[in-house]
Amino acid sequence: MTDRNDDLFSAARAVIPGGVNSPVRAYGSVGGTPRFLASASGATVTDAAGTDYVDLVASWGPALLGHAQPEVVAAVQEAATRGLSFGAPTEGEVELASVIAERVRVGEARPVERVRLVSTGTEATMTAIRLARGATGRDLLVKFAGHYHGHSDGLLAAAGSGVATLALPGSAGVPAPIAAQTLVIDYNDPGALEAVFAEHGDRIAAVIVEAAAANMGVVPPAPGFNRLLADTAHAHGALLILDEVLTGFRVHPAGFWGLQAEAGEQYLPDIITFGKVVGGGMPLAALGGRAEVMDMLAPLGPVYQAGTLSGNPLSVAAGLATLRLATPEVYATVDAAAARVSAALDAALTDAGVTHAVAHAGSLFSASFRASSPRTYADALAQESFRYAPFFHAMREQGVALPPSVFEAWFLTAAHGEEELQRIEAALPIAARAAAAATDPAATAPAATA
Repeated sequence: MTDRNDDLFSAARAVIPGGVNSPVRAYGSVGGTPRFLASASGATVTDAAGTDYVDLVASWGPALLGHAQPEVVAAVQEAATRGLSFGAPTEGEVELASVIAERVRVGEARPVERVRLVSTGTEATMTAIRLARGATGRDLLVKFAGHYHGHSDGLLAAAGSGVATLALPGSAGVPAPIAAQTLVIDYNDPGALEAVFAEHGDRIAAVIVEAAAANMGVVPPAPGFNRLLADTAHAHGALLILDEVLTGFRVHPAGFWGLQAEAGEQYLPDIITFGKVVGGGMPLAALGGRAEVMDMLAPLGPVYQAGTLSGNPLSVAAGLATLRLATPEVYATVDAAAARVSAALDAALTDAGVTHAVAHAGSLFSASFRASSPRTYADALAQESFRYAPFFHAMREQGVALPPSVFEAWFLTAAHGEEELQRIEAALPIAARAAAAATDPAATAPAATA
């Protein structure tokens, strides 16, 4: 007997490639039927069959305050009464850009002087790269293996996240000359950075990096690494693009850059990209940077970017409401909840005898099934990832929804209260035992015959 999720997945596969509109949602690495969500509130989501789950996905990050936060919903509803889209400037766009620029500062350090609103994180990083190339007159881009910056051409080489989940080397449909403009090096490797600039320094437009890697599991930058990126890029006339689509406004009021700056790691990126939280769960992203770079965007400069839905009034309303409600108390609540759950995760896996490491970047964390936390993409791939599927399904059976990939971060929200935290803590030992009992399919596969 099938439930409503099975029926919907069957119907979806008849009209949508793979039955989903973003690949990781298909449960390819964990197996089983995706949960088709019907509603969400606070720290829980409800699927099409009426089953409730404590949510640790948080729409992949945007739900910092929790799902359907009443004041955010009211702001969107009120905006909708005035019209869904104008294709013209609005007062809300000015307000949101000002809020973004004001939040991203620590002391006298202020890397964001101008902001351009777009619709998706992919669009933000794509625009940032075009802008860097226009500002420098150079073509080459340096990225890090395992870092995901959206699905635009040239950024899918060793891209982590969904690409890693599907075990793809990159993507078909990207012409070789475009791929050749992206130089992929190992993360957290100063020697690799030095070598790529020694060979190509006068042709490199920018280095793009996740502020803290969170698409190959959570892999924080080594101490001083982000500052080294800025110093090295600037010494060669290149720019640093800090991708905070995921971490921006989630791990700190000023993003991961702000978290590092407050801890004493001072550096200034040239362009920062934002997404997820900045739109409050609606389709909105942004890029910001110092005025002399950002003003090269059209209509002031020669770098073209446009979008009919850029600065959509409903998305802007959601973003403004979310950022205004994201107070220091909210961040303290999320940090405390994340610390509690990650500690319980570590303890459960330890008690079950599962080799693992739990890595953190602010309130983001994830477990890898290896003896030490990864520092590079190769490290992240070299784990007993087969243990994650039974762990994932055991958690789901206990009413807790996890990301359907070992290469994704776990997200807490300000709405995770004592009841939800206790449910998670009760489920973790059961899931840890399921992970401990897992066997490697590759090790048990029949030997090939001649």
